[in-house]
Amino acid sequence: MADLMKEIVNGVVESVLKEILKKTTGRSTTKRTKRQTRSATTGRFKKAAAPRKTAAKKQVSKRRTAAVRSKQRSR
Repeated sequence: MADLMKEIVNGVVESVLKEILKKTTGRSTTKRTKRQTRSATTGRFKKAAAPRKTAAKKQVSKRRTAAVRSKQRSR
């Protein structure tokens, strides 16, 4: 009788642990919607800006030449 109870409890515990540790596949979350912005002048909804086709260029620091530096000193 004790073995039977032990086996039942073990089975229940194992199934519960399996359920808890089971990986959830394709968990669906609620999709957030962006709020629409209204135009300040007309009060109507603005259209979303089109995405950029090319990436923004990095800003490159310009190296000053000796001539440019000497011009600045003479000012």
